[in-house]
Amino acid sequence: MEAITRESLYERLGGYDAIAAATDELLARLLSDPLLGDYWKGASYDNRRRARQFIVDFMVEAAGGPAFYNGRSMKLSHDGMGIDAAGWAAFMRHASDTLSHCGVLPQETEEVLGFFESLRSDIVEGD
Repeated sequence: MEAITRESLYERLGGYDAIAAATDELLARLLSDPLLGDYWKGASYDNRRRARQFIVDFMVEAAGGPAFYNGRSMKLSHDGMGIDAAGWAAFMRHASDTLSHCGVLPQETEEVLGFFESLRSDIVEGD
């Protein structure tokens, strides 16, 4: 009897290009948000491009794809930024809206948002 293999989240999301496109959409939303856009204030275009690539690599690896994230931990990357519960809620709203905009199915949306939620304690301060 042949074993049934389930596609990875990476495959179900559409692979690298789909994750990169969703990352670009999410970042555009975050940068234009009055509550969140200031987190990138003063960052050069090169720093923004580098951060974008770290996010893509992080998400591809977390979803089971062929990337290796070699950035800092989420806790270290966000320590001292002052991200609070309101900022986190705005991020999660943008993440959900981005996934919907990109046509991600409900099961995969739930998995991605659940993964993001698992990072909350490393990102939100004073929670």
